[in-house]
Amino acid sequence: MKKLSVCILFGGMSPEHAVSLRSAEAVLNNIDHHKYNVFPVGITRDGDWILYGGKDYSLLPTGEWETCPKNRRAAISPVRGQGLLSFEGDCVVRERIDVVFPVLHGENGEDGAMQGLLKLAGIPYVGPHVAASAVAMDKTMTKLVVDHAGVPQAAWHLVRREELSNHMDTILDKLEAKFCYPMFVKPAGTGSSVGVSKAADREALDKALLAAAKYDKKILVEEFIHGREIEVAVMGNDNPVASICGEIDSGADFYDYDAKYITDTSRAYIPARIPEDVQETIREAAIQVYTAIGCQGLSRVDFFATYEDNRVVFNEINTLPGFTSISMYPKLFGASGIPYSQLIDLLLQLAQEAYDEA
Repeated sequence: MKKLSVCILFGGMSPEHAVSLRSAEAVLNNIDHHKYNVFPVGITRDGDWILYGGKDYSLLPTGEWETCPKNRRAAISPVRGQGLLSFEGDCVVRERIDVVFPVLHGENGEDGAMQGLLKLAGIPYVGPHVAASAVAMDKTMTKLVVDHAGVPQAAWHLVRREELSNHMDTILDKLEAKFCYPMFVKPAGTGSSVGVSKAADREALDKALLAAAKYDKKILVEEFIHGREIEVAVMGNDNPVASICGEIDSGADFYDYDAKYITDTSRAYIPARIPEDVQETIREAAIQVYTAIGCQGLSRVDFFATYEDNRVVFNEINTLPGFTSISMYPKLFGASGIPYSQLIDLLLQLAQEAYDEA
């Protein structure tokens, strides 16, 4: 049996570039290099594509990978059959790619843009297809689909960037009439809690709206749900399965970017500290959301379980969740009996099956 050629894409121009590098480091250290021909391709913050020529994947998070002397400029051709192109002087080297694992987070990575390129190229890829990726990336679109599916979620309001300069007081009045403090403010199209704020008063809400507007022209404002943060990993195409539930105790005001990736205040509980029947309700809801959006391959679906009565409330879905050594997606399936390397095998297999059945 021939070895599959797998391209691991990482980096990107999104605000989540650094998280992607850490995810890719873990994937490259856990993928079976005896089973696959692995081609690590990084995208710099400036948008340059590089076929990484080194073997030390610890250089990814530091950024040192970009200066490896064995690097070559590279690109995935949108022309079917050409695969991965790399450039040595005046020569072009072409490599067949059987499947791409886009370990990319955020804009141009999980919003359907990269998925569109790979679809044009005729290359199977890990994760949801173009439409599902685009819907899940835009939190306001996700809200509409989840509402239609009948899954309970936090009340929300859409604010547009162009409204802020001339109508801030009107917007603040409207939000204060609709929600009590605190409120959560999020850019519609980021992950990893980038640009997310918890506003406890009018002044903080003003600042939070302006901060979110730096990342997206659509801003989501949500009511505060007082509950445990529960995450579920989902995997599959036509018949998805959900992992056991995990719980995040941020150790901070909320589970923001610093709590996720920089400080050591957060703690994960696997399984979550909620009753078994509530866990089952969340797992069923996770598959319901996953199916309603039209996901394939993988996603992580996040919920709240309220402290008062364990009411289940949908929070958000992440179609290309973190794969770092501390990320919940691989940890949840690991606790469900699927170790990291086997998880990668299954995701690559699902990518090929989805392509063949399209």
